[in-house]
Amino acid sequence: QVRLVESGGGLVQPGGSLRLSCAASTRFLSLLGWYRRVPGKQRELVATITTGGSTNYGDSVKGRFTISRDSAKNTVYLQMNSLKPDDTAVYYCYAQQFADYWGQGTQVTVSS
Repeated sequence: QVRLVESGGGLVQPGGSLRLSCAASTRFLSLLGWYRRVPGKQRELVATITTGGSTNYGDSVKGRFTISRDSAKNTVYLQMNSLKPDDTAVYYCYAQQFADYWGQGTQVTVSS
């Protein structure tokens, strides 16, 4: 069983930045990433990163968000810049290692 604990969400003004962190209880996870969900809509890919450092981003965040991982700390990060009100959502950490694992979610609100 893999446990994922997110942190770093909050309220930010449009154009601002936030950094999310997700600490995993297990090392050597093949895939780590972030998804987000807005009430009434389907869960959306934000970004993923492999153990080799290959990244994949959702179209709506390309050029604004950056995913990274620190394998020594079993942690994945999401640096979010140029935030827009449409980025408001609950952000979920995701891990894959023979099964899919999800964190509890952290709220990100972009509003003036």
